[in-house]
Amino acid sequence: MGLGMQIVYVGFPGSAELEAQAGVQLLRLGRFDAMLSECRLVMELLPSSGQAPRYGARLELFFSRHGPDCVHRRESADLNVAMSAAFDAAEQDLELRSKLAACRGVR
Repeated sequence: MGLGMQIVYVGFPGSAELEAQAGVQLLRLGRFDAMLSECRLVMELLPSSGQAPRYGARLELFFSRHGPDCVHRRESADLNVAMSAAFDAAEQDLELRSKLAACRGVR
């Protein structure tokens, strides 16, 4: 069926391009479908004091057995970089959790 994702924009309007990029990033987590029930991606324009804008990407993972458990936050002047970094961190975390579960004999 696939992993669902809610996308939330804070401080700026979203775009089809950002949603498409988020969908591509979500595909990376597809191999962990059995562990996850859904995820939420929050993209926000962070407050700045006259400097170049900074963006934050927060990826919240909801586990099938535990409920919401894992949040990965990244910031950058480029929202695509922040989003990619948040998914990188989530993928590494899920890989580790998957290996630990395999060692324990848990699926």
